[in-house]
Amino acid sequence: MAGRDLRALFSSNDRQLGADEAFTNRQGQWQAVAASLTGHLRRTSDPSFDVEDLEAPRRNVLGFHGVGGIGKTTLSRKLEAALTDAGQRPAQWGEPTWPQSRILPVRIDLARSAGTDFEQIVLTIRLALADLARPLPAFDIALRRYWEHQHPGESLEEYLRRSSLASRFGKALPQQMQSALGDVAQALLLPGTVGTALGQVTGTLVRALRERRQSVRALAGCVRLADLLEAEPDLDALSYYPHLLAWELAQLPEGKRLTPVILLDTFEDTGDRTHRDLERLIQRVVWLMPNALFVITGRNRLQWADDALQGQLDFTGPAAWPALAAPAVPHARPATTLVPPGDGGGQVLIGDFSAEDCDDYLARRLVRDGQALIAPELRAVITARSHGLPLFLDLSVMRFLELRRTGRTPAPADFDHDFPALIARTLQDLTAEERHVLRSVTLLDAFDIPLATRAAGLAHDAAAQRLTERPFIGENTFGLWPFHLHALIRSTIRGADDQADDRWSQRDWRRAAERAFAGLGEQWTSSTVQDRMLLIGCLRQGLRLARDFRLNLGWLSEATWRYIGDSVWEPLAPPEPPGPDTPALRTPADALVEALSALARRQHEHRERTAARLGAVVDTHLLPPDLHDMTVYYLAKAQRDLGLSDASRQGMQHVAAGQGRLAPAARRGLAHLARLAGDFPTALTTALTLGWAGRHHRVEGDVWWVQGAMDRAAAAYENARLEAEQHNVAGERATAQAQRAFALAFTDPRQADDELHLAEQLLTGLDLRATTLTTRIAALIRDAGTAGQDVEDRAALLRTESVTAGIVAAQAALELALAFHHAVRDDQHQLAAATERLRELSSGGDYAYYTDITHYMAGLPLDTPSSARWLDGPETTRHHWHTLVTERRAYVRGH
Repeated sequence: MAGRDLRALFSSNDRQLGADEAFTNRQGQWQAVAASLTGHLRRTSDPSFDVEDLEAPRRNVLGFHGVGGIGKTTLSRKLEAALTDAGQRPAQWGEPTWPQSRILPVRIDLARSAGTDFEQIVLTIRLALADLARPLPAFDIALRRYWEHQHPGESLEEYLRRSSLASRFGKALPQQMQSALGDVAQALLLPGTVGTALGQVTGTLVRALRERRQSVRALAGCVRLADLLEAEPDLDALSYYPHLLAWELAQLPEGKRLTPVILLDTFEDTGDRTHRDLERLIQRVVWLMPNALFVITGRNRLQWADDALQGQLDFTGPAAWPALAAPAVPHARPATTLVPPGDGGGQVLIGDFSAEDCDDYLARRLVRDGQALIAPELRAVITARSHGLPLFLDLSVMRFLELRRTGRTPAPADFDHDFPALIARTLQDLTAEERHVLRSVTLLDAFDIPLATRAAGLAHDAAAQRLTERPFIGENTFGLWPFHLHALIRSTIRGADDQADDRWSQRDWRRAAERAFAGLGEQWTSSTVQDRMLLIGCLRQGLRLARDFRLNLGWLSEATWRYIGDSVWEPLAPPEPPGPDTPALRTPADALVEALSALARRQHEHRERTAARLGAVVDTHLLPPDLHDMTVYYLAKAQRDLGLSDASRQGMQHVAAGQGRLAPAARRGLAHLARLAGDFPTALTTALTLGWAGRHHRVEGDVWWVQGAMDRAAAAYENARLEAEQHNVAGERATAQAQRAFALAFTDPRQADDELHLAEQLLTGLDLRATTLTTRIAALIRDAGTAGQDVEDRAALLRTESVTAGIVAAQAALELALAFHHAVRDDQHQLAAATERLRELSSGGDYAYYTDITHYMAGLPLDTPSSARWLDGPETTRHHWHTLVTERRAYVRGH
């Protein structure tokens, strides 16, 4: 039967409100328990299993760990219920493979609020075993001796009556202990009055065990009993008594045997990483009871397999706890790490709820008249905000009831809310230095230990190292920085009203941001190799920090130049902070974020949008001169793509005159503009002066292919690609290869096929929209002259994409490719249509010579005199283009 959520019930006067403690499916965790228990039963039933073997590795512990509020205690309670009564087990968990009667679950809450000490842990285990309805003499006599020594004048029966243990487990234990004492006294032939005196019985029993008397043969098999009875009966000795329990359980007849499953919850409250006194005692119990399975839930991963804890705990290292050892092969930590089926023990990170689980939880948590009280649209908002953290769901339910009490219907906007309680739960068991590091790393999307330490401004790594072991820190071993903070906890610490005593002021946050920003810059500038991933990672995080905290650009300036140098254009800019409108550009960081975002997004936006964004940045004059000129240059490129040649020419002339880093590129831009206007001698002359920085070979190829001199163009593009390879500039290499494939597609379809394949390979991982369009237009040219509708259909799709992109050069090249196709097929009607579309595209003056080329292809006279200045004169150019058509016709006929 589901438990009642009393807190929710007492938060509303609605008597029809149903509030249940909804348990959302944790099937994966149950499978881990089932696998561990199955393996445990298999090992303990093996004839070679020996509870008195104190050297064998232990596989009898399964650890669940996770962030505060993830549902560990709920899971522990549900496991206890499911193991006690099959009717309490969710149907989706499936049937167990072991007899229910053989399992005895015992749940012990170790939370400080429960006040559980080590004595109570041992007593709870023994009280649970009272259901056997028989004494366990070896343990019972030792426990009775301990109790009388440590609690003189207070009987165990009286203690149990005053505590909650008697009501939970019954009152059979004192009688069983007395029975054990009497049985031993009778076996030792002690008189009745002496037999009731524990000291006399213990002393006589020890002598009998030492002398191996026949009268105590039942206990003689426990080889360490005499030693334990002779030891000082203090807390340390008590921690060894569970060995006697394990031995007694092993003596039970086959039909009576059972396996305790001891669930230890809130294990983090047993101490901290430097004070492990209670943990040491509990670990001793686990080690000395190898025939019991321990399921431990807590915030932190069990460290028992860590050799570094030798001396703090009795049993440490992977040889002692092989199932608790970290995997030998590095792997990214998933949301839930499960134990392989049939394995014994292990560590399980309790992951966040899935979106479906969150919705199910919210739907079943509050019910009225059989219907979910929280509407689906509200559940969707809460689910999205929760990042799967059950505590957030629980707090949202209480907020829902709180809003409902005011008389209004809760709306989605009411749950765009941070809960300070999440901060308290996260910080409560961290040291002061760990809390300091935690707040610092909320500024970072991902981090490593040196970066976390630098951001915190600490002189040593210890606090950051400890923090990475916490369950709210995710790990991706293969990431640039391996660690990241749970998304909800990160946003809450940054955004909620922090009431902690050591909460940060705005100045504290800014100082931490400055340290984190400097740390990122140091990692990038100190790198000995040109690591593109490191550059992109540092830029992404650095841009966010600089924008959010209005920092000086510092190392971002040089990193920006490195970024644009490869022409790869990975997305960089962080998302805009939430708000009704796009924030104004007020700082250099704002301007740089907007400029780089526009450059990356131009591969996915219309060039008009790109030009508008870059123009807005230029108008602010917030950037330093070199980055200002960079923005002007790319604005001019966008204007050229849009056919705004005059505006583009002004921008290029400004950048070229500044003699900055992009001056050669600006001169290349001017050469392109001359080519678009048909001034080919000027374009070629300029190209010869550009050098590598101005991409001289590619500009030469751009001039030669429009002359119809495809072989010369292809050779120039090949030189451009080889030069780009020498300089390791991936974007330029792909662009030059795409242009080479484009040129060769006119002359040799078979070679073009190979060149296109190489271009596609070089484009892998790059985001170059115009170059990608070039390759697809080249493929169209390769197939020009073939029969069927395929070419027309592909061209229609390409026309839509190039118009959407706002790239006039691609639109013009596409129509020229179609004109070539129709000229080869001698389809005068379609050729005229393509020529007319080109005439419309070139109405501003640029690309006007493309209509000349369509006439040359078809051997038609020009409608009007050409304004183009052809390198070898118009007749030679006409001959080149017409020859390409006639040779393609012959190729098509031959194939």
